[in-house]
Amino acid sequence: MNVVVQKYGGSSVADLARIGLVADRVVAAKRAGYDVCVVVSAMGKTTDQLLAMARQASASPPRRELDMLLSVGERTTMALLAIALHARGDDAISFTGSQSGIITNDRHFDARIIEVRPFRIEDELSRGRTVIVAGYQGMSYRREITTLGRGGSDTTAVALAAALGAERCEIYSDVDGVYSADPRVVPEARHIAAMGYEELQEMAESGAKVLNAEAVAFAKRERIAIYARRTSDAPDTAKETVVRHDAPRDALGVRAVVGDHQVAWIEGSAMSDGGLAALLAVADEAQVPLRELRCDGGRLGALVSLPRVPDWGRARAALEAAGVTATDPGADGAVSVVTLVGDGLTQDGRVLRGALDEARALGAAVRAVTTTPFRVSLVVPSTAADALTRRLHARFCEG
Repeated sequence: MNVVVQKYGGSSVADLARIGLVADRVVAAKRAGYDVCVVVSAMGKTTDQLLAMARQASASPPRRELDMLLSVGERTTMALLAIALHARGDDAISFTGSQSGIITNDRHFDARIIEVRPFRIEDELSRGRTVIVAGYQGMSYRREITTLGRGGSDTTAVALAAALGAERCEIYSDVDGVYSADPRVVPEARHIAAMGYEELQEMAESGAKVLNAEAVAFAKRERIAIYARRTSDAPDTAKETVVRHDAPRDALGVRAVVGDHQVAWIEGSAMSDGGLAALLAVADEAQVPLRELRCDGGRLGALVSLPRVPDWGRARAALEAAGVTATDPGADGAVSVVTLVGDGLTQDGRVLRGALDEARALGAAVRAVTTTPFRVSLVVPSTAADALTRRLHARFCEG
């Protein structure tokens, strides 16, 4: 089979008119000779609305019941798209994540895929049918419904592309690929036509709303080519970003600047009091992944990426009960992370020196610095983050 996996995000299926446009695109791919497996997200803001309803019913809804509730959003979209395809004369069938053979671990609300058994999908594709799969969800080895966390539909699509031996995985959204910065913050941001997995994964981990970081990691392991496109663009005529293992690479240097405001800054007690071990133990118990860990002057500091924490209110209460203070976005003293992404960034000291120079010129106190060969991250006051993003982009990415 010559299989293509297409994934459509929430904005692409926000209403029936847009679902109809997606159906037209799927039919066009079928006419071009492909067997098509489509992965869909919930319509528009459905997931946020369902989550808000759950939290109106309870301040701390059980994670298992959240999974049962939130999985409804993608199931609605998959059925409507299948109906729209039938109306266009295409024989389509919709499957939930569990029906598609997506097996996860036993965590609720942020499960991880451990195996894909796509036998039903393969059978239906061999019969000439289009298969529509509900993204973001699967079934644990205990036969419980699970969800994959924010952006999990991307991971569903890449995992299915690997399991089906697909030619490529096409990710459709309301943007035409990856840019060197968020165009809403940096009007001069440039489109990136091709890039490798490492750079895109660093961008995603640093807060860029391009692709789910786990999906990129999965694609890297399985060498799945990803094509990031805009749903409203005509096929084969518009810009796109291709992500693959043999993508042409630019010279060493900065390719993008990413700002992340959805972080909380936490501080703990001195290392001499066993603070580090205590902080890590509490964070692990509260299921809070830490970033940019810093030990300075007897104090411990770290970042929490809030989109990766299902119930930050409960987690913050657990941290604060253990003597850890937390500063949320929008509060006095809130911080953000500005990250330079590229290749070989630690090989040239001018990158880090230049980034610190720009922060100093803005009067932005740097709370922490983290470097890898593919990124340089500065933790700075949120009030200065956008201005610093623009200055770093002008210095390293323009001209």
